[in-house]
Parts: sequence; C-alpha cells; structure tokens
Amino acid sequence: MLFIENIVLALSALQVNKMRAFLTMTGIVIGIASVIAIVCIGNSLTASITTTMESMGANTIIVSIRERGGNEFDGGPRMPGISAATPEESDLLTDEDLETFIARFSDRIETISLSHGVGSGKAQEGRLYANVSVTGVNAGYAKANNLELLAGRFIAAKDIKGVKKVAVVSDRLINNIFSAGTDPLGREVKIYSDRIETYTIVGVYKYEASAFAPSSASEKDTLTHFYIPISLAKQDAVMKNYQVFTVITKTGVDAALFTREIEEYFAKVYENNAKWEAGVMNMESAISNMTSMLGTVSIAVAVIAAISLLVGGIGVMNIMLVSVTERTREIGTRKALGARSSYIKAQFIVEAVIICVIGGVIGIVLGLLLGALGANLLGFPATASPAVIAISVSVTILIGIFFGYYPANKAAKLDPIEALRYE
Repeated sequence: MLFIENIVLALSALQVNKMRAFLTMTGIVIGIASVIAIVCIGNSLTASITTTMESMGANTIIVSIRERGGNEFDGGPRMPGISAATPEESDLLTDEDLETFIARFSDRIETISLSHGVGSGKAQEGRLYANVSVTGVNAGYAKANNLELLAGRFIAAKDIKGVKKVAVVSDRLINNIFSAGTDPLGREVKIYSDRIETYTIVGVYKYEASAFAPSSASEKDTLTHFYIPISLAKQDAVMKNYQVFTVITKTGVDAALFTREIEEYFAKVYENNAKWEAGVMNMESAISNMTSMLGTVSIAVAVIAAISLLVGGIGVMNIMLVSVTERTREIGTRKALGARSSYIKAQFIVEAVIICVIGGVIGIVLGLLLGALGANLLGFPATASPAVIAISVSVTILIGIFFGYYPANKAAKLDPIEALRYE
C-alpha cells in the first residue's frame, strides 16, 4: 500500500509542475532514444549485410591478392580488395592463371565469378532515364550472386570471347525507360557517362535491394547494375588482370577444407613474390568477421550516445533537490505525524524513478520510430532489439534510484521542527 501511495504522490507532484517535469525528462528521452535508434539502425544494417552474404551460399570462397603481413580481422584474411598499396599488373592473376586453377580443382569447382566496375551513368530513352552502375562480369557471376533472371539470358562465354556489346539489365531499368508491355529483349539502350555507348539487351534480372545496394527514396533514381561482358569492360582498363575472384564449389564440397587447399595452392603461386600474396576466405568466416566488426561499431556508438543519460540523470537529481527544498514544510508535517525517515526516502526515490521511467518509455518509442525511419531511408528493413529495450527500461530505473537517492536521503534527514519553521 505504501508503494502505491508513493506512486500517487509522485504523479500528483509531477502534475503540479508539468513543464518542469517534462524538461527534466528531456535528457532521459534524448539519451534512450539515441541508444535505441543507433542500435536499431546498426542491427538492421548487420542483418541486411549478413542476409546478403548468406544468400551467396556456404559454398562460396573469395580469393583476393593482398599485401603480405597486412592487418587481418580476427586472424582471418582481410576483406577482399582492401589494400593500402596498388599492385603491379604482374602481381595479379591472368586469365591463364585462372584457367590453370580451375583445371587443377575441376572436380570441386562448379564455376568462378569475376567482375570489374566501369563506372556509373544514365540509361536514357528520350526524356526517360534510369541510373546505372556499369559492371563487367563473366558467366559465373549470376550464380555466385543469386541473380534471378526474369527474361532472356545472362552474359555468356561467347559474349566475352567476342567482346560483344550486349547487356543484362534490371527490371527497374525496364520499367523506367520502356512503356508497359514492351519486350526489352533485342532492344538497344544508350548509356550516357563520359561518352555514349550503345548496348543490346539480352536479359532482364530482378532487382533486389541489399546493404551493398540500398534502394533510393525514389524508385526512379535507384542505382542498379548494368551487366556487360567483362572482356568489354576491361578494354579500357589500366589493369587487365584480376585482383579478386569468387569460387563457387560443387555441392557436397567441404568449404573449410577446400579453403585451406586453395591457400596452399596460391602460396606456391606467390612464393617468389616478396610483397603480395593470395588471401582466401569462405563466406562463413566472412560473415563472422563482418558481424563482429559491425556489432563492435554499433556498441561503441551507442555507448557514446548513452553519455547523454548521465546528463539526464544529473538533471533529475537537480530537480529533486529543488523539490525537496520546496516541500520542506510538507516533509516536516509528515514526520511530525509519525512518518519514518525510510517512508520519506522511499517517496522521493519513487518520484525520481517515475520521472526516469516515463522519460524512458517516451525515449524508447521515439528511438524505435527514429530507428525505423533511419533504416528505411538507408533502404534496410528495420530491426528492433527486445534485449536493448529491456536493458533501456532497467537502466532508466537504475538512473532514477541512483540520482534520486541523494535528494531522498537529504529529505529523510530533515529535522521535523526545523522543517515546520521553514518559510
């Protein structure tokens, strides 16, 4: 009964000073909302990246040429393509090197995936346009990246060998520049960048947003991949050879064991190269490294945001001290009527906790809304964390108890006679 009575007294006190109570809660609201929003966006980003990488399959192994002795994540190879220096052409893998590698492990390799970014541009048809990222690929790229073809075919070996000006485009590009019902296969499309290039559409794939290619707020402005033969993309490239490629293993192959065999194979290939080596990573290891790294970053940013909770707690202590001073005669009257010091202390601690809990609840709701908004703007599905919400509620209660204790203790120690004389 005493606890319920203290809650009623606390709510009555807050109702008398609504504006002051609201301003006191602001620090708590901002702190909790910041933490929830950051964690929500971080979880959404991590989930999206993990889903994207998992969709590549457990039978995916990435090989990249990197500097010897470079930094590594958790003892594993660095992420593909990340290097502080630029290799020479002779340090990279040639088409012949890749053919020899495939022939050596033909019983376990289903295909390999190669890609080369050319740049971005616009596909235009009159006034209609679609933003594209022109990427040169080989025939194995579609399987490695789980592309779903809606019409036509993907880039084939004959296109690469003949350096043909053909392209596989997204359904969004088709919707943006062609009228409904138009058969895009065989149609020509012009790409405007630093120059104008014309390609013939041979296939259409289904666009899927991911952490690496989030959707734009406007579907029309979303950047989608425009796939062309890698031989065509490499025509004007400074580097003709390859620094990164992806191996797709056959069904039933032990990816971890095969990863070690590939490492041993390329260790011999690069044994006479003093500066460069081949790093090999399977998707299970890559997902673990990426998740760990993103989780650490999210926690670090959330901890920084949580500092504002300290400011909010100090604000609660400050307002409770003011409240004790304003209600000195009330405290004196209650003690004169027989109220114990513990009752007085509990009254003010409960009031501080209620201020923090109300602020915390508002902060959680605001944080979830901001987190969902931020995740959607970045093109990721919003992902809330029940554990973080539960921890946030617990933290707000602890803040109320911690920062409310001193003012409550001060109120409990007031001498009733002196308190009754207070003006």
